[in-house]
Amino acid sequence: MPDIRKAVILARGLGKRMRAADLSVALTSEQARAAASGLKAMISVGDGRPFLDYVLSALADSGIREICMVIGPEHSELRRYYGRISPRRISLSFAIQQEPRGTADALLAAEQFATGELFLVLNSDNYYPVAAYEALRTLGAPGITAFDFDTLAREGNITSERITSYALVESDSQGYLKRIVEKPDSNTFSTWPKPVLVSVNLWSFGPHIFEACRRVLPSTRGELELPAAVQLAVSSLAERIRVLPFYGGMLDLSSRGDIASVAKKLSKIKVEL
Repeated sequence: MPDIRKAVILARGLGKRMRAADLSVALTSEQARAAASGLKAMISVGDGRPFLDYVLSALADSGIREICMVIGPEHSELRRYYGRISPRRISLSFAIQQEPRGTADALLAAEQFATGELFLVLNSDNYYPVAAYEALRTLGAPGITAFDFDTLAREGNITSERITSYALVESDSQGYLKRIVEKPDSNTFSTWPKPVLVSVNLWSFGPHIFEACRRVLPSTRGELELPAAVQLAVSSLAERIRVLPFYGGMLDLSSRGDIASVAKKLSKIKVEL
């Protein structure tokens, strides 16, 4: 199958943790304004550039050429910014999720962009290694890049405590996804097969995922969540999703306390859009 050239970035989240004031964290006025809006991806993290620039540049480095960002109707600032800079290496389009009803619902907003092809899906507030994108992009099939818990805690900017709340990933004997458990409790985490692999919401999907997103029921948090849709696709729609273990770190921009560490780690990264 041909290499994947499209990616969907989920950028509609409410950013509740980022909105929360933290007087112990010193921010510039621009950073504080972006943090208060909850639009994490537009927070300046180095050289005056928003975090999302680094995400887009890494996708372009991996060979992705077409990107759709799922945003809210209120995110006009993001659209204006990328309208002004006119990226050369990638083409950008936008899909609107009218209400923040969860990541599965957000992905449905990008169905027309996907047009039956394989595509990547990722969060807007995570900086993933180019190698992680490349592994999925060249897979030519639905897959998940599942990060090793210990390596992620050691090489990223995320504490072990935070990672224990990530979705757990289990593969079958052939290397395909068997189970994914969102927000695992302590007992589930402690008894999970070793090595522990976690989802950081980095996927490749085909068109079947949209049927699963339409069928999935709200979680206990009242959201239509992508991991639950994936489990439904595997259990009820006979979808086969390859698990690609990844031993490395990534950067997470979830709260104001993450901004300084992320900016430091990205300071030597060259951005080319």
